[in-house]
Amino acid sequence: MNDAIGAVAIGRNEGERLRRCLTSLIGRVASVVYVDSGSTDGSVALAKQMGATVVELDPGLPFTAARARNLGFAKLRAAAPEIGLVQFVDGDCEVAPGWWARASAEIRKASDLAVVCGRRRERFPEASLYNRLCDLEWNTPIGYADACGGDALMRAAPFEEVGGYNADLIAGEEPDLCLRLRQRGWKIARVDAEMTLHDAAMTHFRQWWRRTLRAGHAYAEGAARHGGEPGRFWLRETRSIWFWGVGVPALALGFVAPTAGVSLTLSGGYSVLALRVYRAMRRRGMSPADARLYAAFCVLGKFPMALGQISYWKQRLSGKRAGIIEYKNPPEPQPPAATPASP
Repeated sequence: MNDAIGAVAIGRNEGERLRRCLTSLIGRVASVVYVDSGSTDGSVALAKQMGATVVELDPGLPFTAARARNLGFAKLRAAAPEIGLVQFVDGDCEVAPGWWARASAEIRKASDLAVVCGRRRERFPEASLYNRLCDLEWNTPIGYADACGGDALMRAAPFEEVGGYNADLIAGEEPDLCLRLRQRGWKIARVDAEMTLHDAAMTHFRQWWRRTLRAGHAYAEGAARHGGEPGRFWLRETRSIWFWGVGVPALALGFVAPTAGVSLTLSGGYSVLALRVYRAMRRRGMSPADARLYAAFCVLGKFPMALGQISYWKQRLSGKRAGIIEYKNPPEPQPPAATPASP
């Protein structure tokens, strides 16, 4: 296996976050490609100035992270076919200095290992409870895994073997890719090493709601595509979302009159669900306070996830294609360029 590493970063209006991302890549790997999805904040000019190869997505086609990563990979391989390992990273993330040495060493140890990921941390977990939730969410178990996130080091050959990411997916493209890799006999692993520092910039409830709604959309589409295959991909998760996000509230509220309010006791099931999540997180080593926070938002998240699933099915049945679901605030408007004074 060729150990040369290239990087593909993707972004849309990341501003200073993109500068930090590219600084952590350029000069540290053999080649860096940045793929931009219609930024209006000067990201393209910044990336070119810093020395990255830039690909701008055609705005005539729907933007997706999957499409951006595929085009970035194709550009990277065309320019440097000797590259055998590719680091995918989101433009709001900064790669830890020692990550590639550890990750490439892990891949060399196992010929059937296609993907290695590590610990993604939130840059400002104390800025909001939503940032804190992100940091907790990313602390997944060490060892072989079903999927990675948007940041991961991958072998180029198996990535090409399965056709890369599914460019039509607006969310959940990494689990979809990893499922197809595992079906071909490849493995995915998470190692105990610092990988990236992420800047969610998520300070408002509406941002958390939209991000969670997007997750519901991803679960619905993933189950629709692969739920009938061995492993029943995401069927359990989608059924849980339907049950807690739609079924229980519909029964509790719909039978208030016939049962003289007794049906409202069904809402007590949410406390039971929260307790189950809390105990599971404590077993994974979370502090009591973090486990309570995580459990509360896992339960609350059933509702935006249910809306995300409903949105997916409405669009699918109507034949429409979903657009990207963004949760970050739009960039500040850029001041117009100064006009030279007339002589």
